[in-house]
Amino acid sequence: MIKLNVTAVAAAMTLIFSAGALALVMSKDQYQSGKTSIAAEYDSARVGCGAFSDNAKDVCKAEATGKRDVAKAQLEADYKPSHEASYKVRVAKADADYSVAREKCDDKGGNVKDVCLKEAKAVSVATKADAKAQMKTAIANDKAAQASAKANDVASKKGADARRDAASDKRDADYAVAKEKCDTFAGDAKSACVKEAKARFGQS
Repeated sequence: MIKLNVTAVAAAMTLIFSAGALALVMSKDQYQSGKTSIAAEYDSARVGCGAFSDNAKDVCKAEATGKRDVAKAQLEADYKPSHEASYKVRVAKADADYSVAREKCDDKGGNVKDVCLKEAKAVSVATKADAKAQMKTAIANDKAAQASAKANDVASKKGADARRDAASDKRDADYAVAKEKCDTFAGDAKSACVKEAKARFGQS
């Protein structure tokens, strides 16, 4: 049932944005209509979540909220396209996936739940890091296209810096997951596990 509700919302959003994508420029009326449709689909999805109980209901609500937030971000990007707007769409998707993943982790317990949460966070951090790197690189490339060879060198450096930052964020997030898994051990075994995790992910 959850999948059916989410699919219905996704299908409706696709229709909304397909219409906007066909036009070279989205009008203000189309924009306002899109906002109204998104709100209506969200309300419908939330009502559908009433058929569930306990954590299944929480997951359903998180999925509905995530679909709404992504749709709103996409609508803004369609209305006023920019690298920043595209970045916000990617971030909205990452936040939506993370929110749903956290709710699903509630079905677990103990260290398994802790690891589940850390892994969900790691995926979110990696996705956002990649999105930021893409945005910075795209912006730098746009500027470079209008400037000299020197500007191209600057753009290349900014892109490289962004990718290094993304790699660093990913390592930190992966280390957090590995360290959390070490909690299943005790004493020297745990210490060895943490030491190995630090070495593997370059942590001091």
